[in-house]
Amino acid sequence: MPRTSELSLPLVMPAQAQKHVTVNQALAILDTVTQLRVKDSLTTTPPPSAGDGDAFLVPAGAGGAWAGKAGMIAAWSNGGWSYLTPRPGWRAWDERLAGWQMFDGSVWVPNALAVSAGGARLSARVLEFDHEIAAGATNLTTVRIPAGAQVVGLSGRVTSAVVGAGITGWRAGVTGSDNRYGSGLGLTRNSYVAGLSGAPVTYYAATPVLLSAEGGAFVSGTVRLALHLLEISPPRAV
Repeated sequence: MPRTSELSLPLVMPAQAQKHVTVNQALAILDTVTQLRVKDSLTTTPPPSAGDGDAFLVPAGAGGAWAGKAGMIAAWSNGGWSYLTPRPGWRAWDERLAGWQMFDGSVWVPNALAVSAGGARLSARVLEFDHEIAAGATNLTTVRIPAGAQVVGLSGRVTSAVVGAGITGWRAGVTGSDNRYGSGLGLTRNSYVAGLSGAPVTYYAATPVLLSAEGGAFVSGTVRLALHLLEISPPRAV
């Protein structure tokens, strides 16, 4: 069946029977790839309860009905899977990762800002997490700045009031620079921090964020922190 060059939409032919079947197939493809949004890009087994129109990026090593379909877009429609071959430069919003994926001609690349012909890439992402404050003068977060990441800045918001004996505020930074991302920060719910790195700062080892109480010690509270990161990857293996 003749198809269009870019989206591989089926074309209606003269004197074709059941033209509506071809038209509906083309509309289903358009419905999938227009403003492309996928449920997941990590699941290697086709979900048994996919809904009509649900789409997935098929990862390497997928099995079952997805075997041999790595890199393709799998869409559930009319009780079965259909597959679309992406073109270089296509983007998809990945609901599981809450971020963008870009197809570089070989693989889907998460959070890519730029990708070279050989697969080298520059990626940007925001790593967001909640930290429940423990009693003490300082807290180190369990979630760490990833090794090899350059931190553009750290932002955050108090989601449950920060309380403590004599505390007047708090600082956000890292060991050795405890106010790198802010000082004199508010204690009440919805107080926030938006601290940019004064110069590009790259962390070569996984590094926790350090929260320090000012004027006293922490007792409790919750803050939602977001690390704004740049990361690089080398060209693909040859």
